[in-house]
Amino acid sequence: MAKTQDGNGVDVNGIIRMAWCDKTSFDEIERRTGLVEAAVIKIMRRELKPASFRLWRKRVTGRKAKHRKHSQVRLSQAQDRGWDLEA
Repeated sequence: MAKTQDGNGVDVNGIIRMAWCDKTSFDEIERRTGLVEAAVIKIMRRELKPASFRLWRKRVTGRKAKHRKHSQVRLSQAQDRGWDLEA
């Protein structure tokens, strides 16, 4: 990961960090960078070693936390149960 920016001025290292983070949804990455999920996947495929990319794809495929709509349902359910999520 020697590159910090691609030809379009996108912070590649920042994208990779956000994509690996379980708590950062693809929607949040899009909001912060303007890159849709497919573009993030393309960057990850281009920048990671093949084995690392496969491991990452396995982690995020079907993971509800990487998609805001699923995360918000879980947040709503937790709030309905009275769980304090701010602590």
